[in-house]
Amino acid sequence: MNDMAQMHRDKGEISPEASTAGPNTSQNKIISTQNEHSLRSTNVFVRTYRWFTASAWRVFALVCVVCLALPTGFTIEMPGPTQNVLGNLGQQVGASGKNAVAAIQVTGVKTHKESGKLLFTTVNVEGIPEQPSLVAENVWGWVSPHAEVYPSEVFFPAEQTGGEYEAEQKKQMSSAQSSAVLQAKKFLSEKGIDVSAARFTLGAGDVGGPSAGLMFTLGAITRVTPEDETNGVTIAGTGTMEKDGKVGPIGGVRLKLLGARRDGAKWFLVPASDCAEAYGHIPEGIRDVRVSTLSEAYDAVVAIGQGKAASLPHCTAKG
Repeated sequence: MNDMAQMHRDKGEISPEASTAGPNTSQNKIISTQNEHSLRSTNVFVRTYRWFTASAWRVFALVCVVCLALPTGFTIEMPGPTQNVLGNLGQQVGASGKNAVAAIQVTGVKTHKESGKLLFTTVNVEGIPEQPSLVAENVWGWVSPHAEVYPSEVFFPAEQTGGEYEAEQKKQMSSAQSSAVLQAKKFLSEKGIDVSAARFTLGAGDVGGPSAGLMFTLGAITRVTPEDETNGVTIAGTGTMEKDGKVGPIGGVRLKLLGARRDGAKWFLVPASDCAEAYGHIPEGIRDVRVSTLSEAYDAVVAIGQGKAASLPHCTAKG
């Protein structure tokens, strides 16, 4: 049998075992090749899907970044810096410096040093003429409890330029300072102090607007009076100083209250006409005092310095 089998193999005939194994091996090779092709196709699909997904997220992120950088027609207000009018310019706490310039310079009359601080308060503004706020800034302003967002036309005429806005702010500050000097001299004269030769120079750095008038007036008065009215206390406030001695309204009183508390003030002089806006928004740790006139504001400073301010009027919902 072995010889016969060998003869068949020599003639090229296939044995039964070989005949049975051959087709199965070929079929396995075909299946394996199909599986490899299927796996390659799957991998290509997965890689393509991942690439498109990653690219989509990249495009989405890029679009978001671009959108956040777009200009808007809104203006954002935030608490700005405070300035101690009894201290040096640019130094909120009145620290001394070699080349420091006093916020209120007085010549021609004897002056006296105050141990406390009188802070005028400000509001930072983003979104002024020709310098629009960005979408990102507005998103932050809408979610922040320390910012307020308004349409820009609430504050600025549509045709106003950036240069015109800056000039207007400087003009308002200059007018506020002039009014403060006039009212301070008048008040001091009524107290029997000769200020006929007195010269006051008030500085506010790059701050504009009219709302520092009241605090400049109080600062000029307390620099000349012999008493230490502030007596080591930090008192903040805001309001214009009108020609008739009345304290006029301003904007952003709620944000100014936040700035005052941030910078250590325990007391805040609020114009009576702004009390309705301030009511319900007085930060914890600061006491509001309603004032209508320069005389009321000065008396309030004296009472605070003497520790007798408990009965000073608060703001109410009616003003």
